[in-house]
Amino acid sequence: MAHRFKVREIAQQSGLSEATVDRVLNDRPGVRAATRAEVLHAIEDLDKQRSQLRLNGRRFLLDVVMQTPRRFSDAFRAAVEAELPAFAPAMLRARFHLWESGSTDQMADTLARIKGSHGIVLKAQDEPEVAEAVDRLVAAGVPVVTYTTDIPASARCAYVGIDNHGAGTTAAYLMDQWLGDTPADVLITLSRTVFRGEAEREVGFRTALRRSGRGIVEVGDSDGIDATIERLVIDALERNPDVAAVYSVGGGNTATVAAFDQLGRACRVFIAHDLDADNRRLLREGRISAVLHNDLRADARLAMRLILQQHRALPTEPARPVPIQVITPYNLPA
Repeated sequence: MAHRFKVREIAQQSGLSEATVDRVLNDRPGVRAATRAEVLHAIEDLDKQRSQLRLNGRRFLLDVVMQTPRRFSDAFRAAVEAELPAFAPAMLRARFHLWESGSTDQMADTLARIKGSHGIVLKAQDEPEVAEAVDRLVAAGVPVVTYTTDIPASARCAYVGIDNHGAGTTAAYLMDQWLGDTPADVLITLSRTVFRGEAEREVGFRTALRRSGRGIVEVGDSDGIDATIERLVIDALERNPDVAAVYSVGGGNTATVAAFDQLGRACRVFIAHDLDADNRRLLREGRISAVLHNDLRADARLAMRLILQQHRALPTEPARPVPIQVITPYNLPA
């Protein structure tokens, strides 16, 4: 049994004799299951206590860098700020670098200007310039965790977020089930295909929906900004009279709903991502059918934990995929 403590420490923690602990650790016969469980529990407690000692009095400054619509960055910022106190007795502070629309060069320049950081949570374009900026940070001892959209060719230490291809497949399954025999084409709205996560969602959706024979119309390069989305969706609807459903990959859903209303068109099924304030309202009003969501506070906690692991302030644990939640008006969390 792998462990990092002396037999005497485990015995003291568990209240068992050193001989009994030794038998458990070496998997010798004649040990009751309950006794084995006590030893395992003692080792877990010692691990937690060691982590607390490593964290005690330490200060970490984290940076959150995101190009994303404000409705999402506001929600994630609130999640990060809510989770910072959970890492006591360490003191964590966060700086936020957030903008809605910009170039790859702007992202690379922002990363290059960051100084004094202990780690970065990053939502950025999957482009060579950004990957190189990430590599320089990591080489300088600053771990980077990508969030919601990955940059796999970079030296980032981990990706936090849902399986984007799986999310697209899930959206296609729901879309086809709910449309049934209705002969409707589907509109996909994206912010930017340079975000790998959006591209993976789109590929998953198209692949899974292909067998249905439905037409798919794409609207992209909107940055998820409402004014741009509304104009692009109106144009797409006017050119494609059979569109009667939406898979929103990149946001701007209030504007998409407004575009359907302006043309007097019905949207039979509308599937979106992320439970931000706009989507909550649209769900309650019955304007969208479902939101594919993940817990932003759990995401923030995991991202920060992975950064602290890189500094050996916490024990190493594997990053597990974030589960997708299908939220409807009837299971909308408080």
